Amino acid sequence: MSLPPGFLEELRTRSSLSQVVGRKVMWDQRKSNQGKGDMWAPCPFHQEKSASFHVDDRKGFYYCFGCHAKGDAISFVRETENVSFMEAVEILAREAGMPIPERDPRAQEKAEKRTELVDVMELAVRWFRLQLRTGAGAPARDYLARRGLDERALERWEIGFAPDSWQGLWDALKGKDISDDLILGAGLAKPSSKVGKPYDTFRGRIMYPIRDARGRAIAFGGRAMDPDDKAKYLNSPETELFDKGRSLYNVKEARVAAGKGLPLLVAEGYMDVIALSEAGFGAAVAPLGTAITENQLAMLWRIADEPVIMLDGDTAGQRAALRLIDLALPLLEAGRSLRFAMLPEGQDPDDLLKASGAGAVQTLIEAAVPMVRLLWQRETEGRVFDSPERKAALDKALREKITLIRDPSIRSHYGQEIKDLRWQLFRARAQGRGMGGGQSRPGGPRAAWNSKAPLGPSAGAKSSVLATAADARATDHLREGVILAACITCPQVVEAFEGGLESMPCLDGDHARLRDLILRHADEGAEPLRAQIDAALGPEALENLLAQRHVAIAPCMRKPGDIETATMTITEELAKLKAARGLAEEVTDAVDDLSGEADEGVTWRLAEAARAADRAQRSGQEDKAEYIIADNGARLDREQVAKSRSMFDQIDFSKGGRKGG
Repeated sequence: MSLPPGFLEELRTRSSLSQVVGRKVMWDQRKSNQGKGDMWAPCPFHQEKSASFHVDDRKGFYYCFGCHAKGDAISFVRETENVSFMEAVEILAREAGMPIPERDPRAQEKAEKRTELVDVMELAVRWFRLQLRTGAGAPARDYLARRGLDERALERWEIGFAPDSWQGLWDALKGKDISDDLILGAGLAKPSSKVGKPYDTFRGRIMYPIRDARGRAIAFGGRAMDPDDKAKYLNSPETELFDKGRSLYNVKEARVAAGKGLPLLVAEGYMDVIALSEAGFGAAVAPLGTAITENQLAMLWRIADEPVIMLDGDTAGQRAALRLIDLALPLLEAGRSLRFAMLPEGQDPDDLLKASGAGAVQTLIEAAVPMVRLLWQRETEGRVFDSPERKAALDKALREKITLIRDPSIRSHYGQEIKDLRWQLFRARAQGRGMGGGQSRPGGPRAAWNSKAPLGPSAGAKSSVLATAADARATDHLREGVILAACITCPQVVEAFEGGLESMPCLDGDHARLRDLILRHADEGAEPLRAQIDAALGPEALENLLAQRHVAIAPCMRKPGDIETATMTITEELAKLKAARGLAEEVTDAVDDLSGEADEGVTWRLAEAARAADRAQRSGQEDKAEYIIADNGARLDREQVAKSRSMFDQIDFSKGGRKGG
């Protein structure tokens, strides 16, 4: 079966040789360097103990220094699976998600034409380079010199010039007996709508050759010399050689540089790539003026596990980065992601290099943020989450994005990272409001919830009130301990109480740290939660909490892990805390009001707050027993009466003992 031109090349690009080989061998971790795609293992084709089988993942070839076996992913599958060439292709295509194309009887003819088109493109490269040295190319040379490119750089990048003439390249190629079909098929000329010969695609432009991963010239990018030209940059039209969404500028050289350990950088334009490479960042590519496609992303990951996306610091650059997130999320795999280096506003990599040098670029690369942080920034930046509805909308948006991730492990880690970021955001906002230091209430300032200093009595009429408040503070501390213990022994219930726990102003640092650890790690389970607490605070923190008498006798400790008991305990204690602290607020306000002339409003507010606190205090102590009325009018507990009757039924009074005794 003949395959269409380019199919096998794309299959090799999409297939990771190290993954294919890794199913059959055990890598030598001491000798291998996964980051560089340099992998070693005992050879699967002959019996040996040493790691002489080498896989160059970036180039896509393997070689054994013992038995001299060599090949690519297709040949490896053929040899190890004992299948034919087409069967090996079908196996790899299935794994790469590529449908096998229909039989093409003209495949050989098309392959020969592609070879001819490559030859024509090479002729065009040489012609454009010659034109740059002519008098007509003087303005282009001056422009390139101002951009910092010397003669050696022009040679290295094969930069040329297309004169502002209608048939300059056409006539040159026709003079070498190149057919019209090949010139048009290479995208170097366009047919005229009027009677006459075709005209050149590129005119009055600086020319940048675009080569594929094998180094073949497949297209051009042209920068207009006329500042009024509507198209500042113009790429070749798509041809049998050139598919814009499957090509990257400088891909071959970048792959070699990345193999030597340089970070893979993704910039926006030709000059950005050239400037970065000339400054020592040789593993730089550009997506040819379009948003990065899925195919380009696969090419990037074949070169490096974590490409750094360097987008311009303008609005368009930021939008491109955010669009890329949605594309990349479903494709993430363990160890394979993206990082983002956002340049200063109004600057591209070339501008930054000229202004601040290579050190500034290196600093930017080292500070590149992982994709999860940019996702968070996109959903939160410039927004205010001051209501439950807005917080719920944020949770929904983030949940929808995270569910796009196919890998369950990565999805779980993204969820945890988002949870941590959410905690930092809302906890910071809550602390900013004060959860103990918020806005003043009418009638006086509000006391700080998390103040460690106890309220001491002072002289005068206020002393008894303040002493009462100090006692209440101690009681609140006990309640906090019971709540935290219930959460630790039964972390399944924490999600239902997240809001209450977040807003619980702990009275000391130990309780606050415990609460934060519970909120961040409760969904991992009881044992992992305890491990996190031990690692962060030491084992004595948990021991001290659970050993306290008021905690040890709490219902949640008598039935550890019981969801119903833990839910009841936390519900009651949170309600009591809320009511007690509401009373404390009123007491604090009333103390300040008593500095002036007392009125009935102060008395009423204190009474109402006290009644609310009393109701909460007694909420867990309500008498839920069922009663019956005896003949003498006394109220008897129905359950106790039933137990008594059962006991008496067991006694045989005729023998002075129990029945059957």
